[in-house]
Amino acid sequence: MVKFSFIFFLLFCLPFLPSFGIITFLRMGNLTSSSTGGLSSTACVQLVQEMVSQNCVVIFSKTTCPYCKMAKNVFNEIGANYKVIELDQHNDGKRLQEALAQLTGVRTVPRVFVNGSCIGGGSDTKQLHQQGKLLPLIERCSPCCVTEGSGSGHFEPSK
Repeated sequence: MVKFSFIFFLLFCLPFLPSFGIITFLRMGNLTSSSTGGLSSTACVQLVQEMVSQNCVVIFSKTTCPYCKMAKNVFNEIGANYKVIELDQHNDGKRLQEALAQLTGVRTVPRVFVNGSCIGGGSDTKQLHQQGKLLPLIERCSPCCVTEGSGSGHFEPSK
């Protein structure tokens, strides 16, 4: 299923992404936008699903949100790499947020995904970490989500 989704993405979606100007990767794997948005609701759902399936940790965030900063700080503290999609800097941010609401039942940010599952928001992430439950979730990342070397989705405990 993952190979099919990835192949579908490469064959169907990838050629159109530069024309929409929707993908620009920045430090820590941020996904932002550089031109006018134009993804359909279905395409937004597919983009969210692709991001979540291809990365161990994904945070859908807004740059000014203190709870988003809280979630990022937790992953920084434990030394886990993560992919961030800053919805307020993405031309399709509102549609992506609606797609998240459709997929998770919650519209608020952050929406944090670990190993393909939504674990909640900033407070939920912090609580899981304090309870010692977050690190085991990250360590169980599917092989498709873990990459060797540096880059998003790779877990390396802090020393």
